[in-house]
Amino acid sequence: MVGATVVLIAFVASAGWAVQRAHEQSVRTARFAQLQGTVYLLLAGLELDRRGALVLPPSFPEPRLSYPGSGLYASIANVARREGWQSPSSVGLAPPFLHDVAIGQWRTEHVAAGGREYLAIGYSVNWTERAQTAALVLSVVEDKAEFDREVDAFERTLWTWLGGAAVLLLVSQTLLLGWGLAPLRRVAQELRGIERGDQTGIEGRYPVEITALTTRINTLIHQERTRQTKYREALSFLAHSLKTPLAVLRSALGEPEHLPGTVSDQVARMDAIVQHQLARAAASGASRFAPWLPIAPVLERIRNSLLKVYAERGLSFSFDVPAGLAWRLEEGDAFEIFGNVLDNACKWARTRIAVSARREGDTLFVSVDDDGPGFGDTRAVLHLHVRGDEKIPGHGVGLAVVNDLVAGHDGELVLGRSALGGGRVEITLRMA
Repeated sequence: MVGATVVLIAFVASAGWAVQRAHEQSVRTARFAQLQGTVYLLLAGLELDRRGALVLPPSFPEPRLSYPGSGLYASIANVARREGWQSPSSVGLAPPFLHDVAIGQWRTEHVAAGGREYLAIGYSVNWTERAQTAALVLSVVEDKAEFDREVDAFERTLWTWLGGAAVLLLVSQTLLLGWGLAPLRRVAQELRGIERGDQTGIEGRYPVEITALTTRINTLIHQERTRQTKYREALSFLAHSLKTPLAVLRSALGEPEHLPGTVSDQVARMDAIVQHQLARAAASGASRFAPWLPIAPVLERIRNSLLKVYAERGLSFSFDVPAGLAWRLEEGDAFEIFGNVLDNACKWARTRIAVSARREGDTLFVSVDDDGPGFGDTRAVLHLHVRGDEKIPGHGVGLAVVNDLVAGHDGELVLGRSALGGGRVEITLRMA
């Protein structure tokens, strides 16, 4: 409102000043044109006698020249004879007539005399009549008070109307802005309701310009609540899953001869449980606000790391991944998903691993093939949920984590038979 008010006032002031100056110039031009017409009236009534002296009529069509102190004064100076004539209106006054005017030239000025201001015009001419030639200087002066009154009256009218228009515009602008910003105030009220716990999201219907904002706020709220739920579930699962290993360790205290092996097995089991649950809790899930992540560099970094880990195996990778392929995916989730799948392929492959990726619309497809023995029971591996009372296979935890991560990205994980003769892992991710 402050910015709009300042701009409006500046615009009205600039426009008013420009109109005021234009009107003042127009009135000044009109006044000088009237004075020029008076000069022509003097020329029309002017005569020279046989001796070259000035002869003027007792009255003129302009009545103000005949009334003393009327505000319009005229003079004619005969330069050669050093004689002059002044209109009856200038009796008892000394108007500032213009006498220094070149022959054939017009001169206009604002002049001051006796504490008053005047508009003055002068014209010089060589006048020939009855074989007599005289250099005459004609000057007409008008009191500027009339000019000032006309300009002041216009300025008062102008600023009254402009001021009224500005006030009306400010009131209209205030009402329009209040109406236009009302949806934002409703959004703020709904956000306060969410903070108090009175509602779970922004529920009102809003204009198109604000719908995008409210939709994204609701998405953020949903994602935050989903993340909190995941953390609570992970802690609950972790607490429940650790009960059995701890109970086994406690019972092993009564069998000292079996204690080292039992401790080793249960520690490994608890470590796998913790890794699994932490990975599930840390998964970001599908997000509209995740940055676009290039897929090929991530896969290449994982491949380079695995080639070092399994250097003695002599594995070879083949990639069919477009260089410009990118997806809205947190980098941590990407390394967790693709890293577990490629690591599983390296564990079971004989020599070859093939990776391909493509995008179709709002869906990303990634497949990993190997030439190993393949999967014996694809359902059991995918639905393996780590619990304290379950046996954890060496590769089951990794695929279970991947399955949870992929599900969190509105996707699915499918295991099958590869064209290379081994296992095939197909990952499908959908845009949030």
